[in-house]
This record gives sequence, C-alpha cells and structure tokens, in this order.
Amino acid sequence: MSQLEQFIREHGEELLRLAFTYVKSKEIAEDIVQDVLLKAFEKQQDFRGAASYRTYLYRMTINRSYDYLRSWSYKNTVLTMKIQTIFQGESSAEKQMLRNNEQQQIGHAVLALPIKYREVIVLYYYKDMKVETIAEILNCSINTVKTRLRRGREKLKYNLEGSGYDERFTN
Repeated sequence: MSQLEQFIREHGEELLRLAFTYVKSKEIAEDIVQDVLLKAFEKQQDFRGAASYRTYLYRMTINRSYDYLRSWSYKNTVLTMKIQTIFQGESSAEKQMLRNNEQQQIGHAVLALPIKYREVIVLYYYKDMKVETIAEILNCSINTVKTRLRRGREKLKYNLEGSGYDERFTN
C-alpha cells in the first residue's frame, strides 16, 4: 500500500462525512475531500504542528466547503437532502425502518439549520468533540461555540417539537 493510499484510508471517511454536513451532496463532498487530502499530502512537510493534524485536516475541509458554498456553481445547483443512517444492528425490519425514519428526521432537521449552528451541532454531537476543540477548528471563542450550541439546540427543539425527538437536544 502506498503512502498516499494509507493517508486516504486514515482520514478520508471522516472528512467525507464532515464535508457532507456542509454541502449536502455526496459527490461534491467527495470532490472536496479529494482536494483536501491531495493538498494535505503534498504539503505534509509544511505542517507547523500548532494544532493536531486531525484539527488541521478538519479546518482545511471546512474552509474548502465554505469556498464551495460561496461559489457560483453551488448557488445554481439543486441540493439533495440525504444523510446516512447512524444506527445499524440486528433488529426486526419494522424497528429498523422506524430507526431509519427517526434518524432521517433528525438528520434533515440538522441539515436544515443555518450553517453556523449546523457545524457546531455536528462537531459536538456527531464527532464527539469538546467545545474547546470546536472553537479551535472554527477559529472562534469558546463562548461563541457555546452560544451557537444553545441556539442550535433551541432551533432543533423547535423544528422537532411534537415528533418525540426534541428531548435529545435539551441539555
């Protein structure tokens, strides 16, 4: 296995999921991650080590996603709303269908949030990152992250109210 293949295996899937939360398109997210991984691999020796390499890759992916969201092609593209199911396991088809529906509703609600709330919700809940790490990645203060988390939870709760899923985002 070449060094590039190993690099892609280590970081590709995680960055793909992150890019998808911004651009909401698997194909565009794949393009973004491909660009980020190639650039990161080529400039590996330029990494200063001011943060962890994972944080560095997250920052590059977020920046590239923002570039895409500001681009002309994004503004003229119809986005599809898809999200992968998180729960997998052995259960009856009916239970699996209910779980998929629940995850889809939550996923759509998260993807419908404004990007500044969506990114902190995804990084905090789906990537299990600490507020301090999120602040470093997003280049903002810890209090800003806390405020966006609170407001994002409020918006999710409002959007999911009555569906039975709103309790997850109340703390």
